[in-house]
Amino acid sequence: MTYRVVQWGTGNVGRYALAGILAHPDLELAGVWVSGPAKAGKDAGELAGLDERVGVAATEDADALIAARPDCVVYCSMTDNRLIEALDDLKRFLAAGIDVVACAPVFFQYPFGVLPDDLLNPVLEAARAGGASLFVNGIDPGFANDLLPLALAGTCLRIDQLRCLEIVDYASYDNRAVMFDIMGFGGPLDEVPMLLQPGVLSLAWGSVVRQLAAGIGVTLDAVTEVHERVPAPESFDIASGHIAEGTTAAMRFEVRGMVGDQPVTVLEHITRLRPDLCPDWPQPAHPEGSYRVEITGDPCYALDLVTSSPRGDHNVATLIATGIRVVNAIPAVVAAAPGIVTALDLPLITAPATRRG
Repeated sequence: MTYRVVQWGTGNVGRYALAGILAHPDLELAGVWVSGPAKAGKDAGELAGLDERVGVAATEDADALIAARPDCVVYCSMTDNRLIEALDDLKRFLAAGIDVVACAPVFFQYPFGVLPDDLLNPVLEAARAGGASLFVNGIDPGFANDLLPLALAGTCLRIDQLRCLEIVDYASYDNRAVMFDIMGFGGPLDEVPMLLQPGVLSLAWGSVVRQLAAGIGVTLDAVTEVHERVPAPESFDIASGHIAEGTTAAMRFEVRGMVGDQPVTVLEHITRLRPDLCPDWPQPAHPEGSYRVEITGDPCYALDLVTSSPRGDHNVATLIATGIRVVNAIPAVVAAAPGIVTALDLPLITAPATRRG
């Protein structure tokens, strides 16, 4: 079966998702939406970074793309700083009967018990009205902290704690809005950035600890969060801009799923802008970074996932993985029952046996 697909957004993740659509033997590119005139009219092959042209021009006309009634939209638009607009987009697609796979908003990885009803219910109602499904995933939140840990958990006699870590150098991540405005890198330590406002970490990654708890059959009593920031010892530059001496250059946070006073499911991020910072914090399995699953129980596990790509460094590899994770899920999501589906609902997602090109 061939599925007609629209790519929505061609930025850091979207361009790789677009390349994945064009390479997938069961997907037909039905359109590409872009957010401004700089990309409008360009061929999808060019936007995907390919040498060939594919005959599909990008457009800013959202109405026309929705009216074409594709089977699925691959939603990769920026959501961190335009959440309400992103929710409106998702509701519009779903109500029109169009299935959606997306890399954000990340809390839809497993929104149950995470999102307040006034945000969750309208999306569920739109999905029911249109008979459509929504799947949000990637690498983190995504397969590094749902598929991998739950696969290991399936071999355990006892689990005392399931911890998922991202230990990554973000110096090469070129997105100033995320790095400076949202995460607060390069900012004063006495100013609290958007990410560290009370409740934001639990909104962004609460889906991880709650889905893990659901996957191992644990009912959480609470979700808590802690964080720590460290200043730059001297000034230096990263891909997104300048980090002045004394401003935030490393960050560590945890979102903890609690049973009583014990953290049972934990999401931990350790983010440095230089590998020499905070040597006492957990170190990655590779100098650029790694994703880690730790299970304390019987048996215990420590699993490290290291990403790389011939297209670039570890950050490029994770962007590719994020986009292709949801693209390869399209057939399963289209076949799923209407509503919000998670990794607990879908079959194992693998790559197609053959690819075009």
